[in-house]
Amino acid sequence: MAEQTAPPETPAGAARAAAPGSGKPDSAVVRDALGVGVAVGLSGFAFGVTSAGAGLTLLQTCVLSLLVFTGASQFALVGAIAAGGNPFAAAAGAFFLGMRNAFYGLRLSQLLALPRFVRPLAAHWVIDETTAVALAQPTRRQVRLGFTVTGLTLYVLWNLTTLLGALGAEALGDTDAWGLDAAGPAVFLALLAPMLRTATERAAAGLAVLLGLGLLPVLPAGVPVLVAALAAPAVLWFKGRSLGAGGGTPDAGAGGTDRTKGQDR
Repeated sequence: MAEQTAPPETPAGAARAAAPGSGKPDSAVVRDALGVGVAVGLSGFAFGVTSAGAGLTLLQTCVLSLLVFTGASQFALVGAIAAGGNPFAAAAGAFFLGMRNAFYGLRLSQLLALPRFVRPLAAHWVIDETTAVALAQPTRRQVRLGFTVTGLTLYVLWNLTTLLGALGAEALGDTDAWGLDAAGPAVFLALLAPMLRTATERAAAGLAVLLGLGLLPVLPAGVPVLVAALAAPAVLWFKGRSLGAGGGTPDAGAGGTDRTKGQDR
């Protein structure tokens, strides 16, 4: 995309502080980032309740959110433990589920181009939501702004609501009697559903569900999650064979365009 020339700044435009080379004001970036951070951060309450119901202590629950800070992996870990699974199998499932953040990091490292001493701290905030907000921005400056605001808002709220959820679960007593064991899976599905935009993604998710549910009665808790992870390479392999045989074209919008290419670097 060729770099656009910003219009002359008016007093109203100055208040909006639009980024150079972009028609999008910084206030819009902050608004979107805050919206995502608040909406997802509040779901930490469900994690706190689920974790306490699985038998983890208040300290263990809070440390998970502080140090792991990737919701899907946290829910997978405590879910496997709640089902009586081996802690090592539960941790392995959570680890492989969180591996997607490493691939996000490869892309974001080019867009953010942060100083070396900042990168370890920024890496802790590389998750689904910060990546989505950052990639939606047209310039590098706004990529950094969206990433930072989303990460800070989400990290603070997630940890605060995790604490409140764990304290609330302790006050309620037996969480199974309240049906709160369904909170974790419900939040996980709510986070996952909007990300399934292409036929390939939906096929991988559907196959993973079938593998997980089908193997749940016959394998130890935590292991079905590991096996379900094979759904993604299986679907991609099948898609590759179909494309190689002339069976179709890649999903529209799967790759997208590099919206930051040619913008201010």
